[in-house]
Amino acid sequence: MTSPAASDAAAVNQSSTPQEIAVVGAGAAGTLTALRLLHHAAAGRPAPARIWLIDPGPAGPGLAFGTDAPHHLLNVRAGQMSAHRDDPGHFVRWLGDRGGEHDFVPRRLFGRYLAESLAAAADHPAAPDLVRVPDRVVALTHRPQTTTPPLRLWLHDGPPLDVDAAVLALGNFAPGQAWAPPALRDSGRFLADPWAPGALAAVPEDRDVLLVGTGLTMVDMALSLQRPGRVVHALSRHGLVPRPHAAAPLTAPAAPVAPATPVAPVAPQLDARAGLPALRRAVLCQIARCRRVHGDWRAGVDSLRPLTSALWQQLPPADQARLLARDLRLWETHRHRIPPVSAKALRAAVDAGLVSIGRGTVADAKTTSDGPDGGGEVGEVGEVIDVRLDDGRALRVGAVLNCTGSEAELTRVDDPLITDLLTTGLGSPAPVGGGFDTAADGRLLPTGGRAPAPLWTLGSLRRGNLLETTAIPEIRCQADDLALLLGRSAVGTPSGPGAPNGAVPAR
Repeated sequence: MTSPAASDAAAVNQSSTPQEIAVVGAGAAGTLTALRLLHHAAAGRPAPARIWLIDPGPAGPGLAFGTDAPHHLLNVRAGQMSAHRDDPGHFVRWLGDRGGEHDFVPRRLFGRYLAESLAAAADHPAAPDLVRVPDRVVALTHRPQTTTPPLRLWLHDGPPLDVDAAVLALGNFAPGQAWAPPALRDSGRFLADPWAPGALAAVPEDRDVLLVGTGLTMVDMALSLQRPGRVVHALSRHGLVPRPHAAAPLTAPAAPVAPATPVAPVAPQLDARAGLPALRRAVLCQIARCRRVHGDWRAGVDSLRPLTSALWQQLPPADQARLLARDLRLWETHRHRIPPVSAKALRAAVDAGLVSIGRGTVADAKTTSDGPDGGGEVGEVGEVIDVRLDDGRALRVGAVLNCTGSEAELTRVDDPLITDLLTTGLGSPAPVGGGFDTAADGRLLPTGGRAPAPLWTLGSLRRGNLLETTAIPEIRCQADDLALLLGRSAVGTPSGPGAPNGAVPAR
């Protein structure tokens, strides 16, 4: 089942059939999509003849699970992290003696698990061809009236690739920078994306550091950067920090009702159509009820997880916008929790004076030399950033890290493919909340009333439509649904083995 590589772009075009599927992005979402396509083929279900997995980086880890730091742990217990929703113990079996179902294991292990699972699935005798293309898709053309495959993917370095359908698994984008003053954005001491490879190497060893944002990224960066002789300052508008998981696993209560549709009530006590104030009261009542019955507020939050998307879709756009502005951050700190050991380590660092967490925003910043009189030329080894906060406080730090979270508004994302899709109208932003506007199955909805392209997405790019869509348990189900959908629609047989420059068979 191995596809030999070739350099003739024409051969690619001639070989394309209705079974050619491209997965754009090989991080967790893309790997899970390709993995499930291969898995269904091995089980005898309909499947494409060839899968193109396109990403300049390795398959599996992506940025989220590519960290080597041992203290960067999964924020979910291992027993909930299987790549297969029909085999919930798969990841725990893979771990062996490296961790149990209730453990929060290092994220690097999950990255390795995804990569090895994909390689094993590609080696199955019944699997379709999986071809890795180490390149980046920068534009896309939809040709619905042609006899050739309807999608043409334009690559950054190689020749274009023609396919019948594509899944955009682009993961999380770099954090937004709209909050940062121009002088800060222009400074060499400003780390716009702390997850960029090698970013932390630019942080001076002997200077304090400012983290803007107090969410999950802040926790990881604070634990990585805290050390004697340095204070890691962490600030956000609210100063809220992710809450810890319970020390022992909780028995998750059943959802209060079955999931609803945007036009049907969830239940009398959980009906978002009654408006945001009523929904707030109903959610608090559900959490309080679970706390009385189960002894922990976490049980109430977790019981709402299966209903979050349905409730979100019931809200009118104006209430959705209010929820994002007033309620989302408080919800996320309780919903997206951190391992108890991470919470304990962060608390110890705060108590020791190595980390400071509070409210505040950056009002202004100036890069200057760290000389005895503040003089010297900017750009010298000893340069620092003098930061003025909105309350008048001043901080002198060696670096400012942008920990505000992935940019969700597509019009502010610096990515050529996103810009192209918005410009051509093949994709449109979700009305509220960020990401693309999609159909129920994740298919991109175009502008101008045109027919949609055979183009789907999953994960964070569906945030505006689903809200609850960024964690592996949700992405795993979306990837499986897409694999089943694309497998059922695949017909035909490939006529040739062509591949673009640099493409290599995955097995």
